[in-house]
Amino acid sequence: MTPNDQTPKPIRLLRVTHSLRRESGGPSESVRRSSLALARLGHQVEIATLDRPEDFEPEAELTVHCLGTETSSYGYTPALEPWLTRHRARFDAVLVHGLWQFQGWGTYRTLRASDTPYLVFPHGMLDPWFRKNYRLKHAKKQMYWWLREGRVLRTAAAVCFTCEEERRLARESFWPYQVTERVVAYGTAAPGGSTEVQGTAWNAYCPDLKGRPFLLFLGRIHPKKGIDLLLHAYAEVFAKVPNAPVLVIAGPTEDAAYEKNMRMLAASTLAADAVIWPGMLSGDVKWGALRMSEAFVLTSHQENFGIAVAEALACGTPVLISRQVNIWREVVGDGAGLVAENTVTGATELLATWSQLSSTDRWQMGEAATRCFQQRYEITRAAESLVEAVRECVGKSAVR
Repeated sequence: MTPNDQTPKPIRLLRVTHSLRRESGGPSESVRRSSLALARLGHQVEIATLDRPEDFEPEAELTVHCLGTETSSYGYTPALEPWLTRHRARFDAVLVHGLWQFQGWGTYRTLRASDTPYLVFPHGMLDPWFRKNYRLKHAKKQMYWWLREGRVLRTAAAVCFTCEEERRLARESFWPYQVTERVVAYGTAAPGGSTEVQGTAWNAYCPDLKGRPFLLFLGRIHPKKGIDLLLHAYAEVFAKVPNAPVLVIAGPTEDAAYEKNMRMLAASTLAADAVIWPGMLSGDVKWGALRMSEAFVLTSHQENFGIAVAEALACGTPVLISRQVNIWREVVGDGAGLVAENTVTGATELLATWSQLSSTDRWQMGEAATRCFQQRYEITRAAESLVEAVRECVGKSAVR
């Protein structure tokens, strides 16, 4: 580097997360993809996870340290703090993913008095929806906030939100709320590979469709996702329509009792071949499903971002979402989808409006979906935004 070269040095970033297993949901996929994007930009990224080594399948392109010794929802990991103490000097900053688990408290205890700043991504876990719908859990979390989590966020160099809506809602959940807020662009990678290969993989995986059109829900099977709203709405709009699109509900089971109830609801209100439950999708099968669906549907009660929404946009697939998906304003503003309330009435309006669109309108919405993704949620843009936030925190730490 010459004396006049002002090119910033690459950052050295450690990401600390509860789990990197794919079935744990969107944040784990985002950590993977954005870490690869950061590496392509020349930055050094490593990941420390509370997963046990035997529970994680190594990936050649990622440097992952599995520090866990037991499986629990909290993820207490005795090895985390000693490991951070030994290695923190190798990193410019540490990025913690998620709340209410040991990765935050362990990082706080290790770094609070050090020269290494840490940032926190709440991943929607400060949304007031949880307070309203899980009151007992919220009361317990408020106690934990006073004892630990409030300190973790108050001491963080930045608490990173994926959009303005998530930042606004986060202020309504816990007291006292004293954090350094920062909105950081979020996103995912566009699908690589062959569209034809992915379509063939999907057709082979789900032959019951027999080439019929379909609407796709892709996400964890959990009450938060509003699958009951979707089933009721589908029955209202499509139950008696000849050649109606099939409803594909795909994703890992997080609440077995809820899934059983949803299957019973579908069986009692719809024809046997109207709904298909293919389980968790990945790789070419997932991308094939996203590419070939008429539209992606998410009538969720709470989503700080929704990685699957961005993945659908990346495939040029229109998205039909509730207003509780925090990026709905951007999606609708770009003409990339439709939005309604997270009620049976709202979900019904969503599907009914879609069913009445002309083929030209749907094509134009698909084109808008591609543009929306490229301009807002493409992973390189998100990685550059994260680097900017980290540099700012490192700079402030250096002048303390």
